[in-house]
Amino acid sequence: MTIQIKAPTFPESVADGTIANWLKNEGDIVKQDEIIAEIETDKVVLEVVAPNDGKLLKVIKAEGDIVLSAETIGEFDDSVEVSVKKDTNNIKLTSDKVTEEAITKKTGPAAKKLISENNLNKSEIKSSGKGNRVTKEDVINHLEETELKNNTKIKKSSKATPGRTEKRVPMSRLRATIADRLLTVKQNTAMLTTFNEVDMQPIKDLRSKYGEEFLKQHEVKLGFMGFFVIAAVQALKKFPLVNASIDGNDIVYHGFQDIGVAVSTERGLVVPVIKDADMQSLPEIEKSILNYSLKARDGKLSMEEMQGGTFTISNGGIFGSLLSTPILNAPQTAILGMHSIQDRPVAINGNVEIRPMMYLAMSYDHRLLDGKEAVSFLVSIKEQLESPERLLLNL
Repeated sequence: MTIQIKAPTFPESVADGTIANWLKNEGDIVKQDEIIAEIETDKVVLEVVAPNDGKLLKVIKAEGDIVLSAETIGEFDDSVEVSVKKDTNNIKLTSDKVTEEAITKKTGPAAKKLISENNLNKSEIKSSGKGNRVTKEDVINHLEETELKNNTKIKKSSKATPGRTEKRVPMSRLRATIADRLLTVKQNTAMLTTFNEVDMQPIKDLRSKYGEEFLKQHEVKLGFMGFFVIAAVQALKKFPLVNASIDGNDIVYHGFQDIGVAVSTERGLVVPVIKDADMQSLPEIEKSILNYSLKARDGKLSMEEMQGGTFTISNGGIFGSLLSTPILNAPQTAILGMHSIQDRPVAINGNVEIRPMMYLAMSYDHRLLDGKEAVSFLVSIKEQLESPERLLLNL
């Protein structure tokens, strides 16, 4: 029986998506719930799975094509009997005839075309896609490496001068959305940034003293981000305007603190949101951060996990940034930027000491926040981190 394979039903905030990858080719035998395609939206990558055991008959929407919510992207035959045979040497999927080994690298149509044009051995190409899949980029990289090693001319889809190769690839849906949002923020907000620095020695001492016990008790490491989230929550309660947003000519005050934590992935920057962070303990916040980081790495974040947010924290320090100006995450009013911890000489009680210092940067929308309030907010975070007892006493 022929079944239509449809794109997932998108949330109301998502108009359409792009076919990012076909993990299966026409004629492939697949098992029920096996991933056969990936659709990239403005925020996440959605997986399309096989509805039953059977065969992928036809690819209707090719890689790069735009698809709408619940639109048909392919055809599937579930009348083909599929069984799995296991032995110590290999794994094979069988139906009316034996297919290729299941462990064989898969390719999408674009990658398959390049492999065929250049008479390549697929097994020699390093794969970077999900499920050991060879992508078009993998093939291009392999061609370029071969060209450099052998000094030979390679047949490519575009013309190139030897030694001065270029390749043109379309922006991913996520990258294009990020570009549009950042440009909109720059054009439509009066963004300013205020800076300060914080002595991280008290937090480092806490982590050294209680880190192992914390890990044993809560099964998660005691990091730095959890302290910043709690400090931000308490500062937002003191300065509710920082937690607000602009909607037309109205100011929207949010009676909750949903903290976005920016996470960098291979696809681009994503911002999962810790909902009701003011209601969570430090261990719960650390577990949320770890869970979101793992999901972001694997492309498993859901739409719901990235929607909303009243304030964002970005940590450029993990990449070595000493100082930067974070850009607002619209429609939020402010964003906090963390940076590298660096030992520097500072004056303490009239004496020069070497302390682990971190520069903090807070960008804010001057249409809503005045300098006094923005600076006071950042000072509040600094004071809480330098005296962790304030976090406990909510001071």
